[in-house]
Amino acid sequence: MGSFSYRDFIQKLVYVVVDPLLRLFLRLHITPNVVTVIGLLGNAVAAWLFVEAAFHIAASPQEAASLTLWGGIVILLAGLFDMMDGRLARLGGLSTKFGALLDSTLDRYSELLTLSGIAMLLLRAGDEWLWAGAMAFAAITGSMMVSYVRARAEGLGLDCKVGLMQRPERVVVTALAAIVSGITGSLVWLAAGMTVIAVLANLTALWRILYCRRQ
Repeated sequence: MGSFSYRDFIQKLVYVVVDPLLRLFLRLHITPNVVTVIGLLGNAVAAWLFVEAAFHIAASPQEAASLTLWGGIVILLAGLFDMMDGRLARLGGLSTKFGALLDSTLDRYSELLTLSGIAMLLLRAGDEWLWAGAMAFAAITGSMMVSYVRARAEGLGLDCKVGLMQRPERVVVTALAAIVSGITGSLVWLAAGMTVIAVLANLTALWRILYCRRQ
């Protein structure tokens, strides 16, 4: 219960800030699906920044660090749009089954893009960072499985929202790891972030399987 309490508290704080913007969106007839697509495009830009950093890491580590910093910032901004689409749908009475499907699907694409970009950056950083690249791929696997287990469970009529590393946590860890790595010029932070997600996301997927078994 504690996990849901702190997430609800943070969500309420964010909504205080974004609700006036969402009301403007409603007046401009901007739909939740449009906001969802904007979130995907933002994450695609972040992924591109990480790929650019990967190609600059050998010749210009300072430029790669700057690109990594901006990649983290863009992930945070895109994450706000990920939160706003559902809130906009509720405020405007615009919730649809297709919108829910589109949101979930594009969320998966967003994570695949950003984590793949980070994996490329770590793999191109040198042999000493190959393990971190492997952690990024493990993070991708865990992230996808967390979402898959929930979707499969709900398709069977089971409630399955437990776990430590759900999407909001993964977004925050990824963004902060990239930002701190960019500021410090050290990939240690990015590698640490990928390791945290790899371990906790896969444990969350296992947790959900066992939770469903108990149900």
